[in-house]
Parts: sequence; C-alpha cells; structure tokens
Amino acid sequence: MNRKELNPDSSPQAAFGARLRSLREGHGWKQEDLAERMGYSSTHISAVETGRKIPTLRFSRSADRAFGTEGTTDTFERQWREIKHGSLLEGFPEFVGHEGRAAEIRLYEVGVIPGLLQTQGYAAALAKSAVRRGMITAEQAEERVSLISERQAVLRRTPPPLVLAVLDESCLRRPVGEPAVMDAQLARLIGFANLPNTIFQVAPFTMGTDRPFDLPVTILTLANRSLVSYAESAQRGHLEGECTSVLPLMTAYHQLQAGALSQSASVALVEQLRKGTP
Repeated sequence: MNRKELNPDSSPQAAFGARLRSLREGHGWKQEDLAERMGYSSTHISAVETGRKIPTLRFSRSADRAFGTEGTTDTFERQWREIKHGSLLEGFPEFVGHEGRAAEIRLYEVGVIPGLLQTQGYAAALAKSAVRRGMITAEQAEERVSLISERQAVLRRTPPPLVLAVLDESCLRRPVGEPAVMDAQLARLIGFANLPNTIFQVAPFTMGTDRPFDLPVTILTLANRSLVSYAESAQRGHLEGECTSVLPLMTAYHQLQAGALSQSASVALVEQLRKGTP
C-alpha cells in the first residue's frame, strides 16, 4: 500500500493529520480500527490524515474521545480551532499552545483587558465591534469569543500557572459594551486578584515615561524554565524564544511591576471605578 509522507510543518491542517496518524499508529490501530471508534469511515480517516479533507469540530471531538485527550491542554479540538482561526494574527495560534502549558504567565496590556481576564460579555462586545467595522465576519467573532473561553481553562489547570498581570490604567477607564458589561468585567478583575496563584497590578497614568513598555507584551515561563515572549504588530504576532531577546523584556517587566500600584491599591482603584468614583 502506498503511504503518503506527511509534513506537519506545512500547515495547521497537515499537523492535525500527522498527529492523528501518529497517535493511531502508536496505539497499534489500523485506519479501520480508529474509524470504528470514532464513527467515521476508514476513507474519511485517511483523507484527514493526508490533508485531503479538513477536519470538523465533530470529528475533532470524536478523536479526543477515541484517544482520551479530552480535557487536556493539547486536544484535537484546539488544533481544529487553530485551523479555523483564519482571522487571528500569524503566530497567535502557536502562542496559545505555549500559553496552555506555561508554568508562569506575565501579562502587560494597554487599552483593553487581556483575553485571559475577560468576561464573555466583554469579549463579545469587542468582537461585535470588530464585525460592525468590517474587520471580521460574525462567524469569526463567535470563534474569537469561544477561543478566549478555552484559553481561560489554563487558570483552572492542576496545578495552575502563576499569572502576573499588569494593566495600564487605560484598560480600566476605557468603556467597553454597556455599563453592566464593564461593571461585570471590573468585578472579574477583583476576583482574579483574589486567586492564590495570581498577582494583579495597575500601571497608573502617573508612571509617565517610567513605564518601560509602550505596547502589550506577554512573557511565558515554560515547564523547563525556558522563556518565550509574545507581542503583536498590526500585521502579525511575533513569538520569540531567544534568551538574548527575552531576558531584557523580563528585566523591563520587573521594572514595570516596581513602578505599578501594589495589588491592594490596584484593587482599591478598580472598586472606586465600579462605584463611579473618578
């Protein structure tokens, strides 16, 4: 039988197929065996493995059940969403994969609450605005909101990562959605600050030029203690794993934390805003 060689680096779809084949063969299953477990034909399995057919959400969830990968940080469903997220910046799906396995997550955001801390209402309001401006379709907006919910599962992981979030004051003062949406979002930040594995700080406007970052940045510490940074431009996301590039960002992040409000003062500011106090 002719066996098509797979190149998982050629596309997310190819990576999905190559992983499906690898796990199937690792279990000692033929395509017919996996097909029976998943409720598909062997022809369908072959077409997905070789990239001739794009997997669906139902197929991906069925694969997770067959291989016992449901509820893990590396599901077939996650890979399927990477294929579907054509509206996301280049580099972002790869970043999300690292984020889901990180031991420590350091966030700095300007103007908007970061995805890991967003409520569904806040995320939906941002996505709806992007649709109204013609930036994405309604279907892509739904995918964005769904992805945010999936990413937040990392906060409930066992053991959970240490998450340090520094938000520019503009994140708190920029209204998003109806007042009730913004109030719920601010309440979420207070709840986040009360978690045992989090540190929450606000970088006030008074920091001025002492603020070391002008743009959002995320720094991940992986399980092997290596560092990865992620930042975005208007055109693409940039994932960086070279220590010579990431270590200066870590130093700058420490400087940011030193100049930001303490966690208690940050929570007090959020509470003031919820009460309508300037």
